[in-house]
This record gives sequence, C-alpha cells and structure tokens, in this order.
Amino acid sequence: MPGNRAVTHPRSILLGAQAGAFALPVCDHYSGVEARMKKSLQLQAEMTEEFGTCVFDVTLDCEDGAPVGGEAEHASLVTELALAAAPDARVAVRVHPVDHPAFDADVATIAGRAGQRLAHLMVPKVESVADVQRAVAALDAAGAQALPLHVLIESPAAVHRAFDIAAHPRVQSLSFGLMDFVSAHGGAIPADGMSVAGQFSHPLVLRAKLDIASACHAHGKVPSHCVVTEFKDLAALQNAAKTAAIELGYTRMWSIHPDQIRPILAAFAPSEREVDTAAALIECAMAADWAPVQFEGRLHDRASYRYFWQVLERAHHTGLSLPGTVQSCFDEPVAPRH
Repeated sequence: MPGNRAVTHPRSILLGAQAGAFALPVCDHYSGVEARMKKSLQLQAEMTEEFGTCVFDVTLDCEDGAPVGGEAEHASLVTELALAAAPDARVAVRVHPVDHPAFDADVATIAGRAGQRLAHLMVPKVESVADVQRAVAALDAAGAQALPLHVLIESPAAVHRAFDIAAHPRVQSLSFGLMDFVSAHGGAIPADGMSVAGQFSHPLVLRAKLDIASACHAHGKVPSHCVVTEFKDLAALQNAAKTAAIELGYTRMWSIHPDQIRPILAAFAPSEREVDTAAALIECAMAADWAPVQFEGRLHDRASYRYFWQVLERAHHTGLSLPGTVQSCFDEPVAPRH
C-alpha cells in the first residue's frame, strides 16, 4: 500500500460521516440463564478461533434473565461472567429499563465493576432522548464514561423519535423490539405481525423497521434487526435475515439460540463473487492512490470505492476469507479519523 498507512488506509480515505464511524459484528446473541450465558461465551471463543475474528457479540441479559426479586444477584452474576471472559471477548449486558426500580443498581454494579470489559450496554424500552440522557448520567456516575449505549426501540412513540435518539453521541446502535412494538398497539396489529412472515408484511411493522434503519444511517449508527422467535425454522430465519439486510438496510441482527448464529452470518455475508470484485477494485484504487480508475469497462471513483470497501468490511465481520492484499487492511489498527 503506497504512502503512510494511517493516511491511505481505506477507512481513513473513504468513509464519510453518514457511512458509519465503526462496524460491529453482524450478530448480537442474547442469553440470560447462567448455563446458557457461559455456553454462549465459550461458543464465541470457539468461533473467533475458527473465523479469525469475533463474528458475534454476547449480550448477557438482565431484563428478561433476572428473576423477580433476584435482580441484584443476577447483576452480580453477569458482572462476574463479564470479568471472567477472555481478554478479546466481546461481551455486553442488557440492563433493566431506565424507569425500572433495578436500573440504577444494575448500572452501578455492572458498569461500575466491569465497564472496562464491556463492548456496550443495552438499554431497553427507550422512549426519548431524555431516557438516553438518564442512562448516560448513570453510566458516568458509575465511572463508565466511555461505554457506548445500544438502545431498544419498542413503541410507536419511540419510533417517531428514532432520528433524535440515534443522533445522541453515546448511542452506537438502535435495535427494534418487535413483540413489544406490536403489543403497544392495543390489538391494532394482529398477532401475526410478530411472526417470521407477518413482521415483513404488516405496513406498520415494516414502516417502523425502515424508520429505525433510516435513523441509524442518517447518523452513522448501526441498525440491529429484531429476533425471529421461530428458532427451529432456520431456513425461515435465514430468509428473514436476508430480507432485513438486502431490502431494509439492517447491518446487524439478534440471535436468541446458538443455532441461529451461523444462518445470520451467512445471510449478512456478501457472496464470493461480490468479495472478489470488491477486492480487485480496491486493489486498483489503492494502486492509483484513490484516483479514478477504469475497471471491468466502467469508470470508478471514491463514490463507488466506498461501496466496494464496505463489501470487504462486511466480509471480514462475517468471517469470510479475503485475498491477501486487502486482508492486510484488517491486520493492523488504523489511526482514528478526524
């Protein structure tokens, strides 16, 4: 690669403010029962070794994982699991909503003791920027001023405010909470709107998904698609993931069962042909110091380079092999953009 690596690296040259300042693994895997949380962390380590990069986050769940009355004990448990995880593990925690009695204690325990080990903190049922500010204040009070926030958008009002929520500098990703969103409509959306088919056909659900994805892309954040509860139907899951990625603009998706992880990775991964084309074009662009080039009968410049570089980013984050020249772009840390 010509010139100074920190200056000429594709991430430094190509990505604009709305292209996303960072990339996350395409799968976010949730578990809240102790045995399953431990197995999830073990599986993450095994698949990191297999793929050569971390291909999914493990989010330890307090909101649905903690028994009623046992919130403090569960917060201590997930804290110990996060602290005991491998140094290169990507571990996060979903705490209780900001208006839940356990929220402050969750954050004080988990972020206060393990904030430096967490990839992010997930806050559910965020309704407004005020809720984000409430969560940020709690994190800062716990000494976790650098910990990113991921938030769950789960109501019509929250969808309405998605652009403002995504604009907050501590928010890194917005996730769509399908079941709560449907339930919040008081029966106006049928139960089928929560199914693997209905969630892609009901107009109100589809509009919410598109609004959340648009809000994220407008502010350089990561849109994360909701769960598919029919976890035994892996073909339906993969089709849902492909639809979310190709048609709705999502770059990440939740998993609630270990068997869902590989189909999600496959659905979000580019094809071998896309990777080969992107790698060849980026190699030409680097050789030309990012000036316009002719490639396969077409003229390309930085506008199209951005797209093809993002194909390579997605390939890397889904564990695909890359040609040696472009693989070197992922082997060393890159100086931050200013």
